[in-house]
Amino acid sequence: MTTTAQAPRAARRAADSSAVRHLARGGFICYGIVHLLLAWVALRVAFGHPAREGDQRGALQTLAAQPLGKALVIVVVVGMVALALWQGLVAAIGESGERGRTAVAERVVNGCRAVIYLWLAWTGVLVVRGAGRSPADSQEQATSQLLSATGGRWLVGLVGVVVVGVGLGLLGYGATKRFERRLDTGRMSATMHRTIRRLGVGGYAAKGVAYAAVGVLVIAAAVTYDADKARGLDGALRTLAGQSWGPWLLGLIALGFAAYGIYCFAQARYRKV
Repeated sequence: MTTTAQAPRAARRAADSSAVRHLARGGFICYGIVHLLLAWVALRVAFGHPAREGDQRGALQTLAAQPLGKALVIVVVVGMVALALWQGLVAAIGESGERGRTAVAERVVNGCRAVIYLWLAWTGVLVVRGAGRSPADSQEQATSQLLSATGGRWLVGLVGVVVVGVGLGLLGYGATKRFERRLDTGRMSATMHRTIRRLGVGGYAAKGVAYAAVGVLVIAAAVTYDADKARGLDGALRTLAGQSWGPWLLGLIALGFAAYGIYCFAQARYRKV
């Protein structure tokens, strides 16, 4: 048997191992914690104007500032690496067993999730070390450099359109309840099923609105040649907070982030891994 043929078999064996399954479920708990912290940060942006970033880094900084906080951040880092490993294996072998364009798209999405989890893990490492630039500042600088390049304005605008598309996709994913396909609903009681469904719908809606807001600001940066507008989630939350109706919308987004965090806890038990 060739090495090319052996690789998928090895990946499947690794993905089916109990160790990887347990690590993935633990990772969902860590991911839930991040979103609960992000909900708290969003509320502070809405009403308290915190000094820390209003994004995932700010959430992890909030955790690190607590007693034994840095140790907990390290646990979150391990959980994110575990999720990245699992999603990488799933991207390699496929999760549904189907073939065709849908399966290819599914693998691409899983691969993107693995990258996001790794990015969160690296963010946690930087928080523990107290090093690294703010993601918002880095994104602003990168946008400024792109805007000054030939054709860069169009590229920045395209990135913004893609991010808006991701936000709308998350909204649709939640509204159509497609996330339930990944859950072992047969193990749930009727009440538990309804509760988890509502948490998933609300959580994906909040994430969709947040991503869409980030994308709109990136498009605005391209249109106005103003890189200050492209500051990621931190910029989006602060921009919303500056509107007369912003604090109320941010309150709803924070509630959605919290719902998604609790939904992640449910995934730790009921996700098909």
